[in-house]
Amino acid sequence: MDFENIYIEEENNFATITINRPSKLNALNRRTIEELQVAIAELDEDANIKVIILTGSGEKAFVAGADISEFAHFSVKEGRQLAALGQKNLFNAIENLSTPVIAAINGFALGGGLELAMACHFRVASSNARMGLPEVSLGVIPGYGGTQRLPQLIGKGRAMEMIMTAGMIDADKAFAYGLVNHVTSLEELLPLCVKIAGRISNNSSVAIKHAIKAVNAGFKYDVDGYAVEVDAFGHCFGTDDFKEGTTAFLEKRKADFPGS
Repeated sequence: MDFENIYIEEENNFATITINRPSKLNALNRRTIEELQVAIAELDEDANIKVIILTGSGEKAFVAGADISEFAHFSVKEGRQLAALGQKNLFNAIENLSTPVIAAINGFALGGGLELAMACHFRVASSNARMGLPEVSLGVIPGYGGTQRLPQLIGKGRAMEMIMTAGMIDADKAFAYGLVNHVTSLEELLPLCVKIAGRISNNSSVAIKHAIKAVNAGFKYDVDGYAVEVDAFGHCFGTDDFKEGTTAFLEKRKADFPGS
C-alpha cells in the first residue's frame, strides 16, 4: 500500500509511525485508518521490529479527533458499522498486537485520537498535550472503545466526568490520573520513547507477546485472566527465549534472545 497520510521510520529494533495530516491536525479519516491498519500489521510481522512508536506530525496534535465531515450524514446502520469496523480492524488490533505499541502524544489527543492512544499499550505525553473525549458535544458518544478503555485506565468516576463534560485535561492531570506513564518536554518526547523502546527490545519478544495477552485477558469479563497467565507461563518454558534467558542468568551474562 502506498501511504499518503502516514510515514514510517525504522531504526535499530523499533519503528516510528507518524500520522501526517498537519493541516487537519492529524484527524483520522478512512484513508488514515486503513493505512494504520496495514502499517501495524506489516510491522507486527517483521521479526526485526521489537517496538512500535505511534505519534503525530508537527507540534500541535497527536490526533485531534476523527474527520467529522466523513460521517456527519451517516445513518444508524452506517454509524454502527463505522464503530464496529474501526474497533475490530485498528483499535482492538493495536491493543492485542504482539509487538508493544507506545503512543507518543505530542499535542491534542481528542476523541478518536485519545481512543487511538488508549488502544496502545501505554502512553507518553509532551507537556503541551491536551486530552479529552468531546463526542457528547456533537450528539454522539465515543465509538472506538473510549467508553471502555478510559474507565479501565483512570476509574469510572473520572471517566464519566471527562465524557459527560466533553472537557480536556492537560498532561499533568493525565499523569496524575494514570492515563499517561510519563510527561516530558516536546523536544524530549520521542527520545524518551526511544529510550523506553530500547529497554523493551532488550527483553524476550516472545515473553512480551504472552505478557500482553495475559494482561489484556484480565480486562475481559468472559475470560479467566489467571488461567490465561498460567497457560502463557507454561508455554514460555518450551521456547528458545526461555532457554537462552535462564542460561544467560546462570552464566552471569546478558541474554541474546533468538525470538523464537
